[in-house]
Amino acid sequence: MTSPVRSLWNAPAAVPPPPRRVWRDWALVGVLVPLVVVEAALRPEVPWRWAWAAVLVLLVPTLLWRRSRPFTMLAVAFGAGTLFGLVTGDDPQLYATAYFLLLVYAVMRWGSGRAMLGGGALVLVGWAASFLTGPQALGDVIGGIAVVVTVWSLGLAFRWRAGARARELDRMRLLEREHLARDLHDTVAHHVSAIAIQAQAGLAVADAHPDAAAAVLRTIEAEASKTLDEMRAMVRVLRRDDEPGERMPAPAASDLRRLATAAPGSPGSPGQPGSPGQPGELEVAVTVEGDLDGLPSAVGAAVFRLAQEAVTNARRHARSATRVDVHVLVDGSGVHLEVRDDGLPAASDSPVRPGYGITGMVERATLLGGTCEVGPIGGDDRGGPGGWRVAAVLPRSAWAASSRSGGTT
Repeated sequence: MTSPVRSLWNAPAAVPPPPRRVWRDWALVGVLVPLVVVEAALRPEVPWRWAWAAVLVLLVPTLLWRRSRPFTMLAVAFGAGTLFGLVTGDDPQLYATAYFLLLVYAVMRWGSGRAMLGGGALVLVGWAASFLTGPQALGDVIGGIAVVVTVWSLGLAFRWRAGARARELDRMRLLEREHLARDLHDTVAHHVSAIAIQAQAGLAVADAHPDAAAAVLRTIEAEASKTLDEMRAMVRVLRRDDEPGERMPAPAASDLRRLATAAPGSPGSPGQPGSPGQPGELEVAVTVEGDLDGLPSAVGAAVFRLAQEAVTNARRHARSATRVDVHVLVDGSGVHLEVRDDGLPAASDSPVRPGYGITGMVERATLLGGTCEVGPIGGDDRGGPGGWRVAAVLPRSAWAASSRSGGTT
């Protein structure tokens, strides 16, 4: 067996699977039965017309199982029709016999590879058997072959189209799952990390500075409320709740300034003024150059999520870091984002093992035609002590082309 034939022989049934029997199937059977009887009555010149009418009426119910058992129903119909034709010595000349083509279509549309090959063999055998009943006109032979090939082609075309659509839907579901995973990590993890850090700070200052501990509790309450709001928004999207008033607005690049926090012990920070500050607190400085408001919504949301995740990683993993600098530049070439912390230099022999956060940042940048690099900073780089750096570039040409073509990110 050659490779293409073997591949077709082992091919599974159509995906997605055939639909369940519907009312249209019963309506088709109900219409065909009287049509067969009426045609037999109106065409007295057809030999064995009532016998053929009886056979066709008995075979009409095969249409009810043409999707679930396409090869079996085709074998029953063609086998009975061919056998009766050999017995009577004549071809079926009633036009109603054309409903057999629905069974041929069903085999190609819904059947497995074995069913398709077997169905094709049955049709060829039935066609060859017709020569045993008498000579066939060349025009009838060519016309019959053309009709059968057309039906085969239609069945295969609709099968391929449905399969392509199913694969596209699976791809979209996968992309949606990846998008949801990134949002869950970038939003919920950001607030939960802040809650954990504030809780540690509160425990550290609870005895010496009760007022600072109360301020920490208020910060934890605010972060928890934000987490609940964003979780509810995601759940509403998943449940397809279309109440516009209940939706959370998507983040924008202008929200970057919300990431800024005061230095420990400074006015506006949770610690008391002049106090040594809270352990684990980081000063986050945000610098923006260029027009953030002119960015497309998808690009603005990506810039915010990239910066948010970078700040979250610094809070969670930066060793002895006291400051995180977020710098965003919007110019004619696109958006340039850089996030640095002043933590201890990373060991040069320690490989970078990207987690979900780094993976999500790279995916966000790639979807917009950009790049995202994450790694340690050398101790002598820009005179800084070390730490980590996240650098993302979102070129304007990539998202502008996507916008013109109507694509989505």
